Amino acid sequence: MPGKTFVEKIFDADAGSIVFATPDIILSHDNTSSIYSTFKKMGGETPVNPDALLITLDHNAPPTNSKLANDYQTIRDVVEKFGINKFHDAGDGICHQLMALYARPGMIIVGSDSHTSTAGAINAFAAGIDRTETAGLWKQGETWFRVPDTMKITLHGKLSDGIFAKDLALWIIGMIGSSGADYLSIEYHGKGVASLSVADRMVLSNLASEMGAKNAVFPADAILQNHLGKPVTGLWADPDARYIKEIEINLTTIVPVVAAPHHVDNVKAVSEVEGTTIQQALIGTCTNGRIEDLREAAAVLKGHKIPKYMQLLVIPASREIYLQAMKEGLIERFMNAGANVLSSSCGPCLGTGQGIPADGYNIISTANRNFKGRMGNPNSDVYLASPATVAISALKGVISDPRGKSHQDHYPFHIPQSATVDIREGDDRYDAHTWNYTDVDNLNTDQMFAGNLTYNVQSSEPEKILPYLFKGFDNSFADRVKPGDIILAGANFGCGSSREHPAVGLAHAGVKAVICKSVNRIFYRSSVNQGLPIILLPEAVDAFHQGESVRIDFTTGTVTIAAKEFRFAPLPSKLMEIFQAKGLIHYVKNR
Repeated sequence: MPGKTFVEKIFDADAGSIVFATPDIILSHDNTSSIYSTFKKMGGETPVNPDALLITLDHNAPPTNSKLANDYQTIRDVVEKFGINKFHDAGDGICHQLMALYARPGMIIVGSDSHTSTAGAINAFAAGIDRTETAGLWKQGETWFRVPDTMKITLHGKLSDGIFAKDLALWIIGMIGSSGADYLSIEYHGKGVASLSVADRMVLSNLASEMGAKNAVFPADAILQNHLGKPVTGLWADPDARYIKEIEINLTTIVPVVAAPHHVDNVKAVSEVEGTTIQQALIGTCTNGRIEDLREAAAVLKGHKIPKYMQLLVIPASREIYLQAMKEGLIERFMNAGANVLSSSCGPCLGTGQGIPADGYNIISTANRNFKGRMGNPNSDVYLASPATVAISALKGVISDPRGKSHQDHYPFHIPQSATVDIREGDDRYDAHTWNYTDVDNLNTDQMFAGNLTYNVQSSEPEKILPYLFKGFDNSFADRVKPGDIILAGANFGCGSSREHPAVGLAHAGVKAVICKSVNRIFYRSSVNQGLPIILLPEAVDAFHQGESVRIDFTTGTVTIAAKEFRFAPLPSKLMEIFQAKGLIHYVKNR
């Protein structure tokens, strides 16, 4: 028999199997208030395993309005009521950085945030889920997992000076596309892994979400042992394990890159966009707010001042990192350079706190997403880059090479780049109870429900979500959608965050199903949990023409467009039980 991959070992099952497992850690953050509300709707009284819960206040820290402040107090009351020990209040840090205090090799970790995958750097299985599923875990203690196939990425050599883990992560995303690892586990192998610190590995694991992956994982090697300060015993793949995809990368060939607007797989060499004027820069977030990142940026800024009118924001990923940066003189250096150093939070990354850009701004950021409107203003453009690239660009006022001089690099991969599609006024995509978005790939959660609304409209209030559905993408949708409607869409439907609001809203509106070419894995789970069927039928999407009738028969697994039939595989029986209960809330409550 062939050997096992990491995920096959951790779940003790072959790829493709549906298994139920009890996570070691269940993460939630500002969305805990909504999770608690859903938990009560499920009939929950006391979480089945409070010791497994890790709760942080970070996405809106400190709160920017009274509603958010009240939500924070509700969460504190919940923590006190249930005696939850793993709690971090506003200012303590960003959840994925704080997770590193608790994650250990061989753990199963889930969290109500798509970048939970960051903990894979600690040799844990770590994956994002949604709020409803998190509430179900509070109630039941276990959840279902589809054991993923695995992609093996083998690294050779060492990164050159001026090139960092963020460049490598974006390099890979541009190589395979934002859905290139859809529903896969990513394992990092090779001698090049030994050249990457745990901070580097956290960047790569964090950005697995932007590759469409379920998780990413590194071995429990000497680097991790030194980081944890004690011997470690983890899990790793067998030498003869089977992989669905394999990639080899020579680290010496990597050059500084950016992800250009408005998708993370729109990757270009810094040389190709060098000289682009910027008005704002951001160093921090869960991707690049560690002490190593701050040191890189501070080294660039030492003894210099940013230009007049330039806005440079610096956000240490935790209070501990902030204090360390103070001891090392980095905070003083940032402030002397003209930067604003903010409290540890996620706000600027998703447009919920300080640092929302003005119209027409170009921003260069160390964050993990650059969707249109991601930072709170759809009339701005976001470039993603390493801390060193962001720092030198802020200093010069234009996108610049962190190696100190211009090069003639070209990013070598030219996959079809994602394009942002907005449905313009007068372009009517609705006919015969069908919404025609067949030409729209990568319809992301920010387009479906703006990120800056996430904590102002709770996912436990579906009637309040509906008016905002698809606003900024198709402004007619929310006013016209009707029960029984069907949505047809392109590839990578629902990519982006673990925000469940779109699935909640679509289910509440009575949408019968979404038929698409492929779907983001967290959105798929969210849809199951809300009782919203997602049908993967690329051939049906390609065959559809607006105005044709579409019928779905879930019993026979048939989609009929005009007179032509297409077959789809029915869901596993355990998941069908959730659909039949009209969502996970009723399923759990009834059990």
